Amino acid sequence: MQESGAQTHVHDPRNDAVLVSVNGKLVPRGEATVSVFDSGFVLGDGVWEGFRLVRGVVVFAKQHLDRLFAGATAIDLRIGRSPQQLLAAIQETCTANGMTDGVHIRLMVTRGPKSTPNQDPRNVVGPPTVVIAAEYKSPDPAIKTKGIVLFTSTFRCSGPDVFDLRLNSHSRLNLIQALIQAIKAGAHEALMLDPSGFVASCNSTNFFIVAGGRVVTSTGRFNFLGITRQNVIALCSANGIPLEQRDFTLAEAYGAEEAFVTGTFGGLTPVAAIDGRPIGTHRPGATTARLIELYRELVDHNVKSGTGSV
Repeated sequence: MQESGAQTHVHDPRNDAVLVSVNGKLVPRGEATVSVFDSGFVLGDGVWEGFRLVRGVVVFAKQHLDRLFAGATAIDLRIGRSPQQLLAAIQETCTANGMTDGVHIRLMVTRGPKSTPNQDPRNVVGPPTVVIAAEYKSPDPAIKTKGIVLFTSTFRCSGPDVFDLRLNSHSRLNLIQALIQAIKAGAHEALMLDPSGFVASCNSTNFFIVAGGRVVTSTGRFNFLGITRQNVIALCSANGIPLEQRDFTLAEAYGAEEAFVTGTFGGLTPVAAIDGRPIGTHRPGATTARLIELYRELVDHNVKSGTGSV
């Protein structure tokens, strides 16, 4: 059984003493609580966003905040703060913890406390709950060199009429079920298919293959609206790397020259095997390695631009 994955971080004891922002109040980690009647606890009714702090800058802050507010609008959740106010709160949380680099931030917004634990949003009795948890997190370097192992889950990515994965919703049970299957099978993450049987994404990251010298990823109809995914697609376009967004099969994934996953925390992470079948011979492969370097340069450019700086 694999003990780590693309989202696995190196343990850092500094996280034991971090301050967490709960509705604008900075409290010690052990005292960061919300009501048992909170919409997020009762029903997973809320949206969230992950950010990285790199050399004092919350990178790609606008893209992430745009996605957060689009998700909130889609579920008719009025956050009650502007994007600028939320970014300021993130900056305040990082500053209070003395953080400048190597930090992952989770911003969580729920519909707020309810008068009773049921679905009806009209039973909300308070303003939205806003929590900001900033932690020192660095990807496991071994994963970057060895790559991750995937297992194809029987749980499918759903369409927007059932459960829209393009929303960063707190509701994640189907994805957790897929991950449990993968863990039980000895893999790091689950590879998930769409309702028609084409490859969609992984349970927490987006998936790419390299086949015939071309980078291939799904159409995006049934996977996360990933910021890193969008950046990789843009990098391919800007640097003359052939890319196709199309339906492709599990058989094509098995026969790929390279494969990798993308996410805010891990950036680009190579894939070593799918369902016991080795992918390529080197980790990362040549195209993946080039994209990793281009993505690093993009992050550096974002940092130098100063947008989202603390």
